[in-house]
Amino acid sequence: MTQRAGTGWQACPGLISDALDRWGLTVDLAPGAEPWNGHGALVVPVRQDGSPAALKIAFPHDEAKVERHALALWDGRGAVRILASDAAGCSMLLERLDASRWLQDAPMEQAVDAWGRIVRELSIQPGEGREWQAFDHIAATAERWSDELPAEWERLDQPFPRWLLEAALEVCQTRGAVGRRSSKDVLVHTDLHFMNILATTEDQQLRGSYLAIDPQPQIGEAEFAVAPILWNRISDLSRADPEEALRERCRDFSIAAGLDAGVAEQWSIAREVENALWYAAKPGHGGDLARSLWVASTMAGRTLDHLPRAHDLPDPGELTS
Repeated sequence: MTQRAGTGWQACPGLISDALDRWGLTVDLAPGAEPWNGHGALVVPVRQDGSPAALKIAFPHDEAKVERHALALWDGRGAVRILASDAAGCSMLLERLDASRWLQDAPMEQAVDAWGRIVRELSIQPGEGREWQAFDHIAATAERWSDELPAEWERLDQPFPRWLLEAALEVCQTRGAVGRRSSKDVLVHTDLHFMNILATTEDQQLRGSYLAIDPQPQIGEAEFAVAPILWNRISDLSRADPEEALRERCRDFSIAAGLDAGVAEQWSIAREVENALWYAAKPGHGGDLARSLWVASTMAGRTLDHLPRAHDLPDPGELTS
């Protein structure tokens, strides 16, 4: 799912200028080229003492404020390495990956292996340092959803069947309780979809062919990370039985990462129901709503029959009626 950032980028030119001066950077853009940008950040290729790097200026939302802590804790293992950060400006200096290649375009067999390796490397256990206190707990997210989802479902005039809402609430209640008691808490990249995994450059190859970016970190069950690879690249699923192919994808990626596929399936239901309610409240996101409902109901074992066929569903962020 795309980052839900608001407006307020008027200060961005000043933040970029300040960061360039602070860290002694020069912009490394070809004439006429634009900086890289997403929904929640602007990334400028730069050089520091001749070495390539990337300057990231993020909109100051909650995930961006703790991203620097997660990247520092991972220290380049499975994720892009952070070189410097400025909390006040919500800016980071990162090593530069190969932005021209990402897991979105890799064959699915290669994607499974790369994603599984990255999750294993990112799944570090919480420590005693102060930075660990900055992360939200996935169990707390589930507990909050237990209150918010039914209220939002009613406010939006019940945009999908009650049984699907109840399936998500059951996950929130059971996994939330389990998560509070679990001894398997790890640091989780909660937005680990194919486009948030970039290829490494030649001198980074010893750390793997791909590394993660944009973590939106939380602490909890690593299975929470599986959902984003289900709601992306749906067009790659088998046309003969896309529903079973989606469930197989969940199993394959879970196994590659050493995760419990059943738990990953449960979290995927809850996450996509939460996404569906967010999309239902936003004009122009009818296609995103249909995709979230297709994934959620398929993972719950009862694909809703009024939805478009799987291969007619739009990619995330593609505006539709």
